[in-house]
Amino acid sequence: MSAHFVVVPQWQGSGAERAMRLVDGAEAIRGDLPSSATTTIEVPLEAGDAEGTGIHRFSSLRIVRERQTAALAALEGPAITIGGDCGVELAAVEHAARVGRLVLLWADAHADLNTPTSSPSGAFHGIVLRSIIDAGLVAPADVLLVGARDLDPAEEHAVEQLGIALVGLDEVGAAVAERAASGAEALYAHVDLDVLDPSEFAGVGFPTPFGATAAELVAAIGAARAALPLAGAGVTEFAPASVEAASDDLPSILRVISALARPESRA
Repeated sequence: MSAHFVVVPQWQGSGAERAMRLVDGAEAIRGDLPSSATTTIEVPLEAGDAEGTGIHRFSSLRIVRERQTAALAALEGPAITIGGDCGVELAAVEHAARVGRLVLLWADAHADLNTPTSSPSGAFHGIVLRSIIDAGLVAPADVLLVGARDLDPAEEHAVEQLGIALVGLDEVGAAVAERAASGAEALYAHVDLDVLDPSEFAGVGFPTPFGATAAELVAAIGAARAALPLAGAGVTEFAPASVEAASDDLPSILRVISALARPESRA
């Protein structure tokens, strides 16, 4: 079954100075998606408030999650979520986890493992993976951090305490296959575009040196998908410096989306 795209131009979960550019990024990607297979989630205009959670702009994030959850519930087959900030992955992974035990491939320069109390920014995009784990959606042993190279001390502690694997791009296929052999049923692939090296991809809020090439990332996705069927995926954090600059990065993004959206091969 073909994938359906869910575009969520959420910016309220970001701590970047150019967070509003995430709206432009999501809309630029949406322009290259098939309209008949794309649903767009309405995001509140207001920033929102913390509602006592310690998470900045939480009220708007809560509204988006409710709308996203309802849209995903109406779909059959895998959904590919297009952010917006990484916070859109909470609802997306929750939906995918209905199929059974997930391996979560988290391709991201950052671990996103803070809690509301440990986060230096209070931005939800740095908390979302910990939220997914704490909600019981994915076991820590089934999380694969790929391309992570900018972890703060609390995240380093979480990786060690929870037993989360840091996996090289060339190790992804074997790591997913190992978990498939132990009973994992499906794959969710998260791509924060800052996993890519800034020399190749500029349109992110937190560019981090020594990242992957698009070719390396696409190969890793292919290896993961060869080991387990895809239950869902997300592509997030596209924040072009301008609407015009978005066109420079779209070819790399579309390569990644194509790798995620291709139909499952049949034996």
